[in-house]
Amino acid sequence: MAKIPPGVGPKYPQVVVLVGATGDLSKRKLLPGLFHLTAAGFIPGCRIVGLSLDNVDAEGFRVIAREALDQFSSRKVTEADWSAFSESLDHVPMSAGPEVLRAAVERAEKALGGESRRVHYLSVPSAAALAVVRLLAEAQLVERSRIIMEKPFGTDLASAVSLNAKLHEVFKEEQIFRIDHFLGKEPAQNILAFRFANGLFEPIWNRNFIDHVQIDVPETLGLGKRTAFYEATGAYRDMVVTHLFQILAFMAMEPPTSLEPKPISEEKNKVFRSMLPIDPKDVVRGQYTGYRSEEGVDPESETETFIALKCSIDNWRWAGVPFFLRTGKEMAEGQRIISIAFREPPKSMFPAGSGVGAQGPDHLTFDLADASKMSLSFYGKRPGPGMRLDKLSLQFAMRDTGLIGDVLEAYERLILDAMRGDHTLFTTAEGIERLWEVSIPLLEAPPPVRLYPPGSWGPKSIHQLVAPHAWRLPFERAWRDPNTVGS
Repeated sequence: MAKIPPGVGPKYPQVVVLVGATGDLSKRKLLPGLFHLTAAGFIPGCRIVGLSLDNVDAEGFRVIAREALDQFSSRKVTEADWSAFSESLDHVPMSAGPEVLRAAVERAEKALGGESRRVHYLSVPSAAALAVVRLLAEAQLVERSRIIMEKPFGTDLASAVSLNAKLHEVFKEEQIFRIDHFLGKEPAQNILAFRFANGLFEPIWNRNFIDHVQIDVPETLGLGKRTAFYEATGAYRDMVVTHLFQILAFMAMEPPTSLEPKPISEEKNKVFRSMLPIDPKDVVRGQYTGYRSEEGVDPESETETFIALKCSIDNWRWAGVPFFLRTGKEMAEGQRIISIAFREPPKSMFPAGSGVGAQGPDHLTFDLADASKMSLSFYGKRPGPGMRLDKLSLQFAMRDTGLIGDVLEAYERLILDAMRGDHTLFTTAEGIERLWEVSIPLLEAPPPVRLYPPGSWGPKSIHQLVAPHAWRLPFERAWRDPNTVGS
């Protein structure tokens, strides 16, 4: 096994109180992630105390965990690694109360020996979060601990302010980690490296050279068993406030004084403070046909399963540059891209019919999927007589480096960062409250939902929203496969 570089993992062994331990997120991401982090040696020692509504004992939890690893782990599970991991697992039913929970944590700490730290991961709906916080306080588990909160963090400004205030009664702000798994992805962080490490691009990263920006996250997935959650939330609260605005901040922020958590958080918050309130006239809300027939959905529901919007950052760097955001369920493709359109030359010297301008502006495109890719499109001359131009592209994929196996999954990286006390990829109370503040006009007067067929790109009115530009998705050209001969 490769030696883990110093400083990558936490200094002390960790006791993880995994709340919602038998739930879907825990099975799909958290248990496989914790297994990999411990098996690979990222954590110097780890014990996991599961906490859930299910009345199972430690052995029953081990069975659940093994089934989760067999079904969802993206890495091979060896029997030796599983044996060591299974020994670290314990479980307490929520109904057992604070004393039993505290006893389980103390057993885990004793098994680790020496000094350790606690991480409480709340994989529960936001409505249940405060009850869990109170339970942790009653169990006297706040000291030496950090708490990871799942989105959405509130549903409007008032609820976010209230949630923060009640949280701060128990935990200090520096103990709280509001998770956004989009920012845990390797390509999202690569935006910082791309922007600030390359003299080629940082000088043109502004309104003088960039025409508009698109952040586009369509999903082919439906809602499954999440209809009750979605009816109370919708696409804007579920995806835009918690994910797309965070990606926007990475893309738009000023250079931080250093790549440390506080300077990066401050620059992100400056972006949020510079955002203009969302105008309902600049928003298209959609709902896929058939949503109202889903189990648990109001037959007259106005909940949006799709949203597209234009927003503006009113500062020196971005004044006049529109940012277009789009996301939705049951759409034609599943993609996660940032597409930056550069301004076209002010005058063309090329003859009519040469092809210049026929295929839109040059684009820099980041693919935020786990297998990170980026592309830069440009015009180039077509071989042969005359001056005919075609759109060409330079493309890079993480697998080109041979390092794709080193990529941590988003939840793995974020859990590791929380254990280290690194807030770089997490949202602050100030940031989340500001985002709800700019959302007030939309939440108070949302435009009506427009129907769109499953498997489409959303309601037709999205084209008026982005005009005179065009949506970057669907791509006219597919990503090239470097393994294909002649590519």
